[in-house]
Amino acid sequence: MSKLEKLDYLSKFLGDPEKIKERFKDFWHQDLDQQKVFDDFSENTLTNYFFPYGVMPNLLLNNKTYCVPMVIEESSVVAAAANAANFWLKRGGVKSEVISTQKVGQVHFSWQGEKDELFSLFKIWKRELMDKVLPLTHTMRNRGGGLLDLILKETGPEDPSLYQLFVTFETCDAMGANFINTVLEALARELVNLNKQIEIIMAILSNYTPNCLVRSFVECRVEDLVDPKLGLSSEKFIYKFNQALKISHMDTYRATTHNKGIFNGIDAVILATGNDFRAVESCGHAYASREGRYKGLSELSLKDGKFKFSLEMPLSLGTVGGLTSLHPLAKTSLELLGHPSAKELMMIASSVGLLQNFAAIKSLVTSGIQKGHMKMHLLNILNQLDATEEEHERVKNHFCDKVISFKDVRDYLRTIH
Repeated sequence: MSKLEKLDYLSKFLGDPEKIKERFKDFWHQDLDQQKVFDDFSENTLTNYFFPYGVMPNLLLNNKTYCVPMVIEESSVVAAAANAANFWLKRGGVKSEVISTQKVGQVHFSWQGEKDELFSLFKIWKRELMDKVLPLTHTMRNRGGGLLDLILKETGPEDPSLYQLFVTFETCDAMGANFINTVLEALARELVNLNKQIEIIMAILSNYTPNCLVRSFVECRVEDLVDPKLGLSSEKFIYKFNQALKISHMDTYRATTHNKGIFNGIDAVILATGNDFRAVESCGHAYASREGRYKGLSELSLKDGKFKFSLEMPLSLGTVGGLTSLHPLAKTSLELLGHPSAKELMMIASSVGLLQNFAAIKSLVTSGIQKGHMKMHLLNILNQLDATEEEHERVKNHFCDKVISFKDVRDYLRTIH
């Protein structure tokens, strides 16, 4: 079906099909060639779905200042991250380093023979398997990456017939999903050619990349944390902040929300740069469970009179290929960031996640999360209630020092008519 035919098909599901069809058309790009690019990103595309594109200025990272693009619909996220960036701008900014950039793929297969025989054969096969895929890795090797290693592993005690080739890669500035999967499927074919007793189950990359790690931190002397806006002494603030971190390491309910706050910042940067936030999230949550229980990802160190708040986590990102090369705003985002390498983007995204987390905990242990959040959310409430510009101003003035709720805003609007 053409796009218009698809819209006609949908009419049977809609109460006012003509109005809804016009609404879909309103979100089409005025440049039809550009719209065709968007349409080809996915299947059965009808229109474009807009999210706000904002920026977080004043990220001082490794002594370099960035204006960071963020795509997110949640109120107060960009404001909170920007507030934290300004707070730490005066205290040395964020420091970050990429620890490693290793990606992972697996070829899962079954083998009904003896385990020792398979492992002996693999010692002979390993070099041949790696040589067979050299043509596929040629371009990536020229960039400094490629296939790093092949390891034969048992998959698990539940089924002793299941094994895997555990394959590690370096993909440089590309996220590398297509490259990795192409190589894995080639390895699977070659494995069967070497021994017909092998039955391939599947060949696929893993989004769990615990060796694609970045570490970011902010640090200052305890006395430098004094901030009149906190409403607490620096000692009391640090005590409550530290307790909040401990709770995120002890309690799964709190840890989940704690990490969601980190991803509020990270996801917004990933979306703005055309990367895969779902892959990053699934990996981050798995990493948070690596010690056998789910816990908060950030850490606090208090030593020698210094406050050091840090975040170490896996981030598999790319700055070439995929949507980073196709989506016009993704390309603009990377330009805004100074055309970063994948490693630099890892540090930027991690830093925003760290700052977002700092801002959230700071609010929680001082004024509470709702005071700032609901002030930012007030505009959404007013738009939902179809308030006029004059009503906007009157409501904002009325609630400048009050607790905000949908009901209270609605009730106040009724009183001024």
